[in-house]
Amino acid sequence: MSNTLVIIPTYNEKENIEAIIEAVFSQEKEFDILVVDDSSPDGTSKIVATLQRKFSNLFLEIRKEKNGLGAAYIHGFKWALNKNYDYIIEMDADFSHNPKDLISLYNACAIDGADFSIGSRYLNNKINVINWDIKRLLLSYFASKYVKIITQIPIFDTTAGFVCYKSKVLKNIELDKIKFVGYAFQIEMKFKAWKRKFKHKEISVIFTDRKKGTSKMSGSIISEAVFGVIKMRLQGLPK
Repeated sequence: MSNTLVIIPTYNEKENIEAIIEAVFSQEKEFDILVVDDSSPDGTSKIVATLQRKFSNLFLEIRKEKNGLGAAYIHGFKWALNKNYDYIIEMDADFSHNPKDLISLYNACAIDGADFSIGSRYLNNKINVINWDIKRLLLSYFASKYVKIITQIPIFDTTAGFVCYKSKVLKNIELDKIKFVGYAFQIEMKFKAWKRKFKHKEISVIFTDRKKGTSKMSGSIISEAVFGVIKMRLQGLPK
């Protein structure tokens, strides 16, 4: 058993799931993987179940309904804490997050002393995104800038979804009190960790848009982020 769990939430990722699992397991450091599948109708979970015969450190949790990325991650976080992992990493299934960067995120916490590390697309305002159209790129970049201004959080990529947490951070955040489930989930997690004085480190990564499958981005997710951040700031989270 590894000391580090990589959580991969999935919904209709049959084109990517086997390849991403193989890629994570091919890294020099040993990682365990937990796939949290929201009952994908395309058979994603069946592919994972088949791969479990090959990989003893591959785990699968199937949720009954699709009710948000944040909820899927919280399910995974609780599972990880129950299994006593020291480090827990969030990662997308579609290769937008490069598995080769996993070790850098881990080292930032395990060696460099950060309590949580972030795979940043916008470190020092340098944009590292490939294959996004200009509208989506500007929306994401200025969303992170907007969050930084509203919350005063000293993080360049506040909406990043490639993050490593020490277990003590997740234990302290009180996962049942997380309010957001979409785009704003990532913001709220970082905001609460920062407000609780946990140390962070951003690692520059190159984000590459998916080549297979369908993006889960929607207008409602963006709206949650825009208005949720204002609400979060006014309420002075966390309490």
